Amino acid sequence: MTNETSIHAEEFWTTKNGVKLWVYRKYLGARDEQRPLLFLVHGSSYSGKTMFDLHVPGRSGYSFMDNFVALGYEVWTMDHEGYGHSDRTSGFSDVASGVEDLKAAMGVITEVTGQTEAAFFGQSSGALRAAKFTNVYPEHVSKLMLDAFVWTGKDAPTLIQRAKLLPLIENSNVRKIDVAFYRTVFTRDHVGSSEAMIGDVVAEEELKYGDTVPTGTYLDMVTKLPLIDPDKITCPVLIIRAEHDGIATEEDVINFFSCLPNPDKQLVKISGLAHTAPLGVNRHRFYHAIQSFLTMPDRIDLNTNC
Repeated sequence: MTNETSIHAEEFWTTKNGVKLWVYRKYLGARDEQRPLLFLVHGSSYSGKTMFDLHVPGRSGYSFMDNFVALGYEVWTMDHEGYGHSDRTSGFSDVASGVEDLKAAMGVITEVTGQTEAAFFGQSSGALRAAKFTNVYPEHVSKLMLDAFVWTGKDAPTLIQRAKLLPLIENSNVRKIDVAFYRTVFTRDHVGSSEAMIGDVVAEEELKYGDTVPTGTYLDMVTKLPLIDPDKITCPVLIIRAEHDGIATEEDVINFFSCLPNPDKQLVKISGLAHTAPLGVNRHRFYHAIQSFLTMPDRIDLNTNC
């Protein structure tokens, strides 16, 4: 263990119906200290560490985890079934499967910290996983943050293009990834919203685990939307929409937002970002929106009987 001013990183394993799942924790200070918990849920094409703990040569500030550890949070993530360190299986690793992955990870978190709920952040299909987890297991979610979220998918440019792949992704539980694919992730919506080299950096990290990722969340987004019931999300919610993001229309996101029952809700649109906002050049603006939401002062209710 390093000194108390250094960031500590710990790896854990849990299982879901015999599938081994990798869970990852970062924090400052003593191991058993009580800190606010933040859980980060990855999307369709990345493992947890690549998405949320990326260290880029010659750059700083790319690790979502380190940024929020420095702000006093204990930050967790995981690799869903079929991704990263976790078992690669014949399963499709769809949103429903991801919900049970998160439930298994919460068991680890409770065992380690004694806490039973966390603030959850999800990116893209990770937003669907996090929101569905909130639908199914609301007792574990104190606050919910969604980035690159899609509700119905109606008229979404990216999903229109993705639907053309349906014959291919229906016939296999995995799809191929390579350097060219990761480059397009950062250019498909808007060139210049991320550094030119970031696709290559992500590819180098992600291809260490293999050259395929599961197709389940792609299938869900093309064939099964809507998956989330906003009426059943009763905790405070932040929805972040990047200026350039083809995964959903603005109308779709606003309609979902309007259905959320808790009056503590925020919809933030941030310029200078595209679909993968946490790895964008303006990610500091993205972090600011999340920190502002997480540190909202408690509501005061006057006693009107006085």
